[in-house]
Parts: sequence; structure tokens; C-alpha cells
Amino acid sequence: MLLSIVTPTRGNFSSYWFDQLTSIQGDVEFVLVYPPGQSIQEFSDSRIKIIVSPYKGEVIQRAIGSLNVLGDYVIALDDDDFLHPQITNLVKSYFELYPTSICLRLSKHDIHYQDTKLIERSWDKLPDIARLIAVETNYKENYAKSEILQEIPIAPLNNKFKLSSLWFYSRRTDQNGPHPENYNNKVWKRNITQEAVEDLLNFTQMLGPLTWIPFWSLDRLLGLYLQAQIFQQGIILGHWLHGGEQVRYIEVESSTKGEVRSMFAGDLLLALRFPRYGYFWNLFFHEMWAALKVFLKTKLTAVAIALGYVP
Repeated sequence: MLLSIVTPTRGNFSSYWFDQLTSIQGDVEFVLVYPPGQSIQEFSDSRIKIIVSPYKGEVIQRAIGSLNVLGDYVIALDDDDFLHPQITNLVKSYFELYPTSICLRLSKHDIHYQDTKLIERSWDKLPDIARLIAVETNYKENYAKSEILQEIPIAPLNNKFKLSSLWFYSRRTDQNGPHPENYNNKVWKRNITQEAVEDLLNFTQMLGPLTWIPFWSLDRLLGLYLQAQIFQQGIILGHWLHGGEQVRYIEVESSTKGEVRSMFAGDLLLALRFPRYGYFWNLFFHEMWAALKVFLKTKLTAVAIALGYVP
């Protein structure tokens, strides 16, 4: 098996999304991970693997799915985002040319969820990886419009902890640069992913049967956790493919999701598991203040409404 596509879902995906998913060609499996107690429809496509997670939540559902994939490479995809139907050809070509790479960062196009014209337009032809120019990490010249492979370094996790992070209005800068933080919508080597997920789940077992698993979001948590597991300063993870799109990421306003999705718990877990990395402490305090600001805003808004000051 070449590629596994892991998607946590509640089963409320659109028929259009499902048709597009199963139109992906080549040596691929589709791993749909449902929460417990969810009604699951039957699928005739033998490439579809259904898993029921022991708990509800994006983190545990995606983690369980990642542990049960068979592909040499794996990509995490939400149930409203789209992949190029010939993506397996590109993945195969890339890793044959760059077998030591851990990650292939695909070219992603952010699209508003109501822009059906862009969502449903035909896909452009994929680039020939062998003909693309591979450039260094710091390459800047018009890269967004050129079909090139830009080196992506590992996140600089050994950045020093900044005392300014303790300030309520501090701003984070560690994320600046071409290094990746998030895991989703990128192609990763399966063995590296599974080793990180296994360690992550083991670390969440606090005392006996007591387990602490953040509800949201495995995206940044796993992306950084994986890099911490293999960290060597300055190593190259792989390449970032610029140019035509291979991923369509559907942007949805947070107000339409009906729930607050904070990544604070996942960032705390990173800092506790890898306390030697200043990068994670800077991230933790930044998200702690961000969560506190959201909490205070919510409470103040509720009080204002109760007093009749907000229409």
C-alpha cells in the first residue's frame, strides 16, 4: 500500500466530498474514523476502512486512525477538504527521487466554503517532480507562483524561552519561517507518524486508567510532537511543493462550528512531554493567554447581554 488517507468524521460529510475522495486513483486506502455510537452507512468501495474510536474527539479519532493505516505514507484530511485525484502518482514520484525525506508539503489552496465554483473546478495537471527545481530553505524569489520544491527544515525547537511570553499581551514569533508546525494536509512517512502517535498516547496515560487526551487539535500537536521525537537542529524534513494546487482547504467561519476549539491543552501536553524545548513553552504561554482572552470576552459579552447593553 502506497498512501493512506485518514479522516475523522461524524458521518455528516457531503456526497460530493465522498465522491471526490473515492475518485482518488492508485494504490490508496481511505480510513474513516467515527466516534462511538455513531450510525455508519455501508460502503461498497473495498478501499474504505471503517474504524470506531473508543472515545469522541478529533485528537483520539485521528490518532486511532493513524495507528491503523497500512500505507508507506499517510496524509490527514478533514471531511470537507479535497485532494487531487492523481495525488498517488505525485507521492510515488517524489519519494522515489527523495527517499530520505520524511515529509512532502503539498501546495494548498484556501477556499471559502461557499465558493462552490473554486471548490468544484477541474484540477490542473500535476507537475513532473523530476523536472522541478529543488531550492534551499531561504529561497524567496517569486516562489509562490513557481513550480519548485523548497526545502523545509525541522522546527527550531531549541529556541530559547522568552521571558516576554509571560506578558499577557505578548506576541509569538517562533512560528515564522518555512518550517512546518501542522501535520494535516501533508504527506508523512507512516513509520515516523506511528512512532510519534504511540508515544503521544502513552504519555496521556496519567495514572492507571486515568487518561488525559485533548479534544482539539491533533493537527499542530502531532506535527510538532513528531518533530520533537526526531529533533536534530537544522535537518531537512523534505520539500514544500509550490505552484499548482494539490489540496483544497475549505475555510469555515468558527461561528458556524457551534463549539469553541482551543488548542491550549495540546500545547500544554507538548511542553510537559518535552520541557527542554523553549519553543514549546513560548507556544504554551501564548495559547494560555489567547484562551484566557477568549474566556474573558465570552463572559463579558454574556454580562453585557444580560444587562441589555448588546443588541
